Amino acid sequence: MKKKNRTRTQTAPTLSALMRSVWILIALVVLSGAVAFAVFRPSPPSPHPKLEAGQSMTEAAEAAAFGPTLPTATPAPTALPHGMVWIPGGEFSMGAMDSPVATAVGMHAVADARPIHRVYVDGFWMDETDVTNEEFARFVKATGYVTIAERKPRPEDFPGAPPENLVAGSVVFSPPDHPVSLHDHYRWWSYVPGANWRHPEGPNSSLKGRGKYPVVQVAYPDALAYANWAGKRLPTEAEWEFAARGGLAGKQYPWGNKFQPGGKWMANTHQGHFPDTDSGDDGYAGIAPVAQFSPNGYHLYDMAGNVWQWTSDWYRPDYYQQLAAAGGVTRNPQGPDTPFDPAEPTEKKRVHRGGSFLCSDQYCSRYVVGTRGKGEVTTGTNHLGFRCVKPATENNGYVVTAKNITR
Repeated sequence: MKKKNRTRTQTAPTLSALMRSVWILIALVVLSGAVAFAVFRPSPPSPHPKLEAGQSMTEAAEAAAFGPTLPTATPAPTALPHGMVWIPGGEFSMGAMDSPVATAVGMHAVADARPIHRVYVDGFWMDETDVTNEEFARFVKATGYVTIAERKPRPEDFPGAPPENLVAGSVVFSPPDHPVSLHDHYRWWSYVPGANWRHPEGPNSSLKGRGKYPVVQVAYPDALAYANWAGKRLPTEAEWEFAARGGLAGKQYPWGNKFQPGGKWMANTHQGHFPDTDSGDDGYAGIAPVAQFSPNGYHLYDMAGNVWQWTSDWYRPDYYQQLAAAGGVTRNPQGPDTPFDPAEPTEKKRVHRGGSFLCSDQYCSRYVVGTRGKGEVTTGTNHLGFRCVKPATENNGYVVTAKNITR
């Protein structure tokens, strides 16, 4: 009996130890599996971007590529220049998303507005509207300035040109009376003798009743001369885009993602069939007076449509690639040192911004904020104007003078 008891006493602890070993082994297996799963499991798919009203998945995904706009907390200077608004400056994502329409003609491509990159600009004042005819007239009266379009071209600037072609004038939108191919812009643009800022569409046109319209037919030196006279300067491309976004980030337009929110027209663009018919559904067939549509978040008018606007930056299609390659946040970029347009390598071009009354989803969708235009510096048109900026302090190294025109 004692033997049996001794046997049982010895057997029980042996089984208990065995069970403990089994449970420890199971626990180790489970723990190892958990650790392996945590370490080697594939990353979960990114959540779908949040869609806004009327926004596609593609638009939402592209908007997610933009970082937030981070305005500075510095308060506006107390002295308010007449007709200007304070732009706080700060850090933002610069560049363009794909156009909402993906046709192959015209200027839908945004390759020269890529990649999206981070930029910081200091605060500055900006004209609330484009410079108007009546404002430009005051400048001309005070200075006697003669615009490039009013000057007879010099033979040395156009070697080989017949003398009869050396006539003062400018480029005018001349729509055909029937549909034409959109691959040849000469079908709707003409050089018109006698066209200038006083006669925007040619010698038979005038400024009567157009004092509040944006001045057009101004070449880059003309805009620069006005800015210097007014104690201002032309905006850099980065300043222009920061201001146009109005504090928003990654939006298609200065007001948001929907072209007509609630059915409301937000800019003067082209309706109807381009280039032969402008139906004027937005209230204007052709150019409109300034400030006829709602302002953006910084209370700037017409930052999309109506007339293109000069900036001080030379144009190069690869400039954004250069900035992105440098990495980090670019502070107050001034544009490339030299211009280059592969389409016209011998022409010196500056960046245009904002689009015009000729932009449409059929041809030129560059009323999309972040997209870029370009223009030869001595050429004006009847859909190109400008607005000015003024630094918060005078000695910040931004002033652009006449000597920079052909540097």
